[in-house]
Amino acid sequence: MTNYYAATAAPFADLPPLRGDLHADVCVIGAGFTGLGAALELAERGVSVVVLEAGRVGSQASGLNGGQVHTGQRRDQAWLEKTVGPDDAMALWRLAQDARTHLHATIADHAIACDLKSGMIHARHRPGGEAEDAGHIEHMARVYGYDALSLIGPRDLADDLGTDAYHGGLLDRDGGHLHPLNLALGLARAAIAGGAIVHEHSRALSWTRQGGKITVVTDQGRVTCDQLILTGDGSLNHMAGRARSRVMPINNFILTTEPLGDLAREIIASDAAVADSRFVVNYFRKTADGRLLFGGGENYRPGFPGDIAGFVRRHMLKVYPRLADVKIDHAWGGTLGITMHRVPFVGEIAPGVRVASGYSGQGVMLAPYVGKLLADAALGEGAGVELLSRLPTPPFPGGRLLRWPLTVAGLSWYAMRDRL
Repeated sequence: MTNYYAATAAPFADLPPLRGDLHADVCVIGAGFTGLGAALELAERGVSVVVLEAGRVGSQASGLNGGQVHTGQRRDQAWLEKTVGPDDAMALWRLAQDARTHLHATIADHAIACDLKSGMIHARHRPGGEAEDAGHIEHMARVYGYDALSLIGPRDLADDLGTDAYHGGLLDRDGGHLHPLNLALGLARAAIAGGAIVHEHSRALSWTRQGGKITVVTDQGRVTCDQLILTGDGSLNHMAGRARSRVMPINNFILTTEPLGDLAREIIASDAAVADSRFVVNYFRKTADGRLLFGGGENYRPGFPGDIAGFVRRHMLKVYPRLADVKIDHAWGGTLGITMHRVPFVGEIAPGVRVASGYSGQGVMLAPYVGKLLADAALGEGAGVELLSRLPTPPFPGGRLLRWPLTVAGLSWYAMRDRL
């Protein structure tokens, strides 16, 4: 089956692969949200920048995800306060709010048509938890001045979502959803218009430093630069140094139904995005053309299920059994990066070489702004990257040979708890 985003993307011409040698102030590897955010910032500040993309713009996690715009960091503020202290927790909250402002401003300033809509519902899949949600809402209002959260009772939530599968939750009015591939393509157009050079089908094979310059090699050319930015989330390779032991790729899967017609008015009447409280999250929303887009299930090994539509449909029908006779029009999978603590790995891995990865599902809102911060750091303004680099991202246990089976065993145990 086809990918819904690719089937509904705005036209975007193929960009030629790199052939020969180029020189630039900064080379960016990866044309996803982070890389394009960096390229746009650099281009707008008059810096020469070349972006190398192994596939096509937005062809990996940035253009394949659920399109959900979550506020804050991937871990909540209470966890951050305990882990990095109240001062850094506050700074990280402000950074995340700046990322949200930056996302909305970038979409508006560059007229990126990506179906941006407001509203994010966090739904509890088990009874209980209302007091915890209420405490979170109070804490966010009192400590951080954030008043966009409100409780939703079980009956009101059932009326809105069109299912009684959940036991209440909370609404984040500043969250939302969008068409992620159109966002990526819009960022690329804006960066190119500003003077950035983007080469598709140009896989970076290695980088070396000699005489103060960095040389990036592809199979058909080279880029010589002063600063290098490595992105790629779950697709990091050997060039990312210590980041690679701290970021694990996992696969996640999505489907879209046929247009629901009149039924669309009864499913997510508020038109918010929804994510539930499972460890392996079910997340869903309506598309601009009235389909249900539903993400559910993941695996931790190379390769996707043979029948992705059937794999995800089982999860969808547990939430919406009334859709049993609805046709599935699109189904696809994508690879994202996670870290041990579900916070991004961002930092300088060698002089002039910086990396960002492991957004753990929070990349739609964070990644374009982290790209801007990486661009700032390349120009000597590194406060944002330095703050993010203090987030704890230890290596996965087991070393090169055992980290995969040990991590899979742990993730599978948590996934099993969802079914109990």
